[in-house]
Amino acid sequence: MTEEQIAAKKEHAGEKKASMKRRDDHHDYTERRMYMITLEVEGRRPVFGRLVGNAFAPKGSKDEPRIELTALGQAVQSEWMGIHDYYPQIEVMAVQMMPDHMHGILFVREQLPVHLGQVISGFKAGCRKAEKALMAATEPQPTEKAAGTMAAAEPQPTEKTAKAMEGAPQATGKRALSSQQETALPLQSARGPLQAPTPTYRPLFAKGYNDLILRSYDELSAWQNYLRDNPRRLLMKRARPEWLRPFFGLQIGQHCFSGIGNRALLTAAKRRAVRVSRRLVEQEIAREVERYLEEARQGAVLVSPAISPGEKRVMRAAFDAGLPTIVIMENGFTPLSKPHGEQFYACGQGTLLMLSPWEHHNEKLQLTAAQCTQMNLMALELCE
Repeated sequence: MTEEQIAAKKEHAGEKKASMKRRDDHHDYTERRMYMITLEVEGRRPVFGRLVGNAFAPKGSKDEPRIELTALGQAVQSEWMGIHDYYPQIEVMAVQMMPDHMHGILFVREQLPVHLGQVISGFKAGCRKAEKALMAATEPQPTEKAAGTMAAAEPQPTEKTAKAMEGAPQATGKRALSSQQETALPLQSARGPLQAPTPTYRPLFAKGYNDLILRSYDELSAWQNYLRDNPRRLLMKRARPEWLRPFFGLQIGQHCFSGIGNRALLTAAKRRAVRVSRRLVEQEIAREVERYLEEARQGAVLVSPAISPGEKRVMRAAFDAGLPTIVIMENGFTPLSKPHGEQFYACGQGTLLMLSPWEHHNEKLQLTAAQCTQMNLMALELCE
């Protein structure tokens, strides 16, 4: 989009809301690029499969977490793998089916004739067609025996009744119908025969989709690992949901936080705010790192927004050592937020808590000096 088109779009869009399904206005979705796509089932219904396995089983073992696909899940996966048949410019790199959503990686090798959104819309249409075919195939059909039973159930005149009717004048109009015959006919309304209510159609996928654009090839392996590890992550979520799902409205002092992680770290007997001056040289930073790590080994929970290079070094070293940390972040969380990569496993093990006093936003914003001061003061307050 041009800047004029973006401005015109914003003029009629109304209030901007946080969304993971918003497209990048400054990106051309027909150009050569790699994408990770996420699609959710409408209502998050677990129609694609069943999660089985052990969250802590090693990779390659028979108990490794995996999804056992339903017939619909297999059909949707097949549709995804067939995208190349409709758009030869696209290479399907990967797909990971989950019970109520799916992830896939697409590589647009050549200029697309349409927006990527039209490709996804076509995929959804193919899945709807496959779903309807499965539904039709599983609907019970009346058997020959059942049809015979229905015919036998119709009222038949007895021999005595048949003789009495012989030679009798034929009635016309409503009187021509006996009470037995009337009950055998379909119900009538003032406007004609009553029809069975038509079942309402429920879409398979929720509206829209989420896309991530590959910015560097270093991200590709992270994407592939994320897809491969999704079943394991879901099992861990079910084991410790309170540590791996976002929470909101946590009032601490004058601030209200959202966050993800182990909130019990806030009640630790010893909490230590990490402050490392930007003026320190390398040797001094190294000594500060070791000093804070020793406190953490003695049971202290390290708290910091990790703004200065030295603070980043301290918090990273504690994180790598599996020591408990609380990180204050500028960007908030949404109900669908989740920790990524190493953060996920640290939250799952109860050694990490991430907090933010501000709402979530999609833009990448630069921290202001005022925010840095605020976040450092929050770290001190959390340690009181």
